[in-house]
Amino acid sequence: MKKPTFKDRFSYWFDNRMSKGSMSLIRILIVFTILIILALTFFIMITGTNGDRSIIEVIWDNMSTIINAWMPEYDPEDSLLYPIILSVAAVAGLLVTSVLIGIVTSAIEEKIMALRNGNSPVLENDHVIVLGFYGGEYTLIRQLVLAAGSQPLTIVIGAEMEREEMEQHIQENVEVPNNVRIICRTVDLFDPMAIERLSVETCRTIIISPTDDNTTIKTLLAVSPLIKGTRIRVNAITSKDENRFPPTIAKTHNVTTLQTNDTLAKIIAHSCTQSGLSEVFKEIFNFEGSELYLIRLPGQAGLTFGDMIGRVDHAVPVGIYRKGEITMNPPADTVFEESDDLLVFAEEKTSAILKPDSFQFSAISELAPVKPERDTRTTIFGQNSTLKTVLREVPENVQQVTLVNYDGNQLESIRKICEERDMKLCFDEGNLHLETDLLRITKGTEHIIILSDHEKDDEEADMDSIFLLLNLRDIRNKYHLRYNITAEMRREKNQSLVTGYDNTDFIVASNMSSLFLAQLAESPQLLSAFAEILSNKGNELYLKTPKNLNCLGNLSVLEIRNRLYRQGYIFLGIMDENNEYLFNPGLDLKLEIRSTHKLIVFGEN
Repeated sequence: MKKPTFKDRFSYWFDNRMSKGSMSLIRILIVFTILIILALTFFIMITGTNGDRSIIEVIWDNMSTIINAWMPEYDPEDSLLYPIILSVAAVAGLLVTSVLIGIVTSAIEEKIMALRNGNSPVLENDHVIVLGFYGGEYTLIRQLVLAAGSQPLTIVIGAEMEREEMEQHIQENVEVPNNVRIICRTVDLFDPMAIERLSVETCRTIIISPTDDNTTIKTLLAVSPLIKGTRIRVNAITSKDENRFPPTIAKTHNVTTLQTNDTLAKIIAHSCTQSGLSEVFKEIFNFEGSELYLIRLPGQAGLTFGDMIGRVDHAVPVGIYRKGEITMNPPADTVFEESDDLLVFAEEKTSAILKPDSFQFSAISELAPVKPERDTRTTIFGQNSTLKTVLREVPENVQQVTLVNYDGNQLESIRKICEERDMKLCFDEGNLHLETDLLRITKGTEHIIILSDHEKDDEEADMDSIFLLLNLRDIRNKYHLRYNITAEMRREKNQSLVTGYDNTDFIVASNMSSLFLAQLAESPQLLSAFAEILSNKGNELYLKTPKNLNCLGNLSVLEIRNRLYRQGYIFLGIMDENNEYLFNPGLDLKLEIRSTHKLIVFGEN
């Protein structure tokens, strides 16, 4: 190997210094300037052209000429060589000034770009960190803003998108009140050091924005070491059950995860026979309107849950939180202890009022037995990995299920589920682009489910669902059929294209995932309650016919609560014939319950 020359070594050294940034360049420039001043001063002194000037005066003249980059004045008493040397200093000054201006300009540009990209560290406390941001999906941010209410809140968003672009998206699509600040930073979601700049150690909670499972898991792994040994909780959503974060690791790193495909399948199953129920789920899980809160009311100790049903106003008692566990819809004789919390469905955490004793629960007269819901038939278009969950979770009155164009991959397990549920399983092969085939398939059904193809891109899968939905609506209108439709969509913006009051329930993956994450971030202790609501076991949400529950006529909310609770249900609100909802009405309010209404209840069927 050829031995490096002095030129090679100097070039290598200079390149390294140049790569260290603006301050390194300025230091080189200062040294270069000093060397020129000393060299010119030395030359002037040894040639004797300084006249009667001292060495200090010569250094000052050289420095002034270089720094100001001006040509020196000529004094006839001076040697001609003196102004010539200063002229050299002036030319060197032009070079130094030009380079300095370039360095400063470049440094300012770098700083501006750094600020635009959000590279500076965050200095916040008790803030919420959101990892990941995707244009067109704003439900999560809106929910966090709503959850803040009138309290101050800082939301720090870290994503790979440019900071300016994120801020523009948010400014154009999210109404941010004065008490909420949103700070955006451009970070590598898989780099712990980049995430650490978001001030992880001082945050309140961390939310990983809904995306594909691989991105979610890698982000979880990147952020987990930063919160080890702290009480900071990470909330994340994965789509597939096989991508579930191992429970032991999740517990060690304070990670709360949900499987969206499985959860959405449960909502689809519950909503398919109860048109409008998807809006009830949204009401429960979002922060606009009423939601679930854990509260402690003065004077609650010693009262029974039955007392709470008749005495809590501006909120609906739905459960009890005792020693870290939630019991939903407990027996009427459950006595509250001093350390218990009451789980309520209310507009605000502070809105619940404990009224004076207004009734004796044991004095309520006996009611007629509840009439069972009539048997019904359901048709399912499309298939994905959640089909088995849908079949397990459909209401008990579903007598027959028809699968359209089923490919038979899970046939044996599906047959077994239907046998266990005592449901008749049918199959239909038809061309979904032919009106005659669609008419034949839908003519005898009352409920239709459209499942999204999880193997396709979100946009492509949504377009397939939209085309099928439009054809099903057209056939329903043309032939005066009465089936309702529950459609699974992947993106909120696509659902908005086909929204209408036409007995169609939409279950949107991105929307519901964001609602779950926002709720878990605010109330992680409610996870078991949410799981029970979404399960076919225990207490669930229902839309019930008033006549079947002996609740027709002019009744006070107190009387409706009492009647329903005697039958095992908690009254949350009503839905009228126009799909208008009234949640959490006051105890003293009188309601005219008609046969066209639906009672929104919570309980075991």
